[in-house]
Amino acid sequence: MMTTKATIGAVAATAAIIASTAIPATAASAASTAMAARATATAAASAATVRPQLQPWPVLKRGANSGWPKVTVRSLQYLLAAHGAKLKVDGVFGPQTTLAVVAFQRARHLTANGVVGAATWRALLVTVSRGNSGPAVRAVQDQANFRNGRNGHSLNVDGSFGPQTAAWVRAFQHAVAQEIPGFPVDGIVGARTWQALVTEALSG
Repeated sequence: MMTTKATIGAVAATAAIIASTAIPATAASAASTAMAARATATAAASAATVRPQLQPWPVLKRGANSGWPKVTVRSLQYLLAAHGAKLKVDGVFGPQTTLAVVAFQRARHLTANGVVGAATWRALLVTVSRGNSGPAVRAVQDQANFRNGRNGHSLNVDGSFGPQTAAWVRAFQHAVAQEIPGFPVDGIVGARTWQALVTEALSG
């Protein structure tokens, strides 16, 4: 998650500079070595400033969506339900889900093409925290269970944001913050926590 193309490029540039620098005992060689050292330091500094980021929002559409697990489609369906859609939450992006997406996109004056990209995800988000209830909370709890490699069950998917759900959310946020400095650890499932959840952060 931490490795980026910019980091790889900086390391490759440094390697090329070092490989092309000879080291005979001459003034010209000393100058070249000094230049190589400065370039190495610059490349290292550049690599150090590359900050890890959350993965881009999933792009979902009718069909298999094989690049994403069913929990991602279920989160979409729960969020649609939170906005009043009547549909089965089954992780299958079929005709019912497509109709619900198009209706939501039209209501929000988005491109009504049935494809769920970043703009639709952002419009769907419902901020939830302790004391809230409903389908959006179920999505959070479902995501928690998806990350439980032991037995697949961390929380009851009951739609009630109680103490256990609050504790799990804080633990998840704290773990993400170890990799992404500045990530909020507040027990509130807002935009950044939703993005971490639906893009499978800490799921592997």
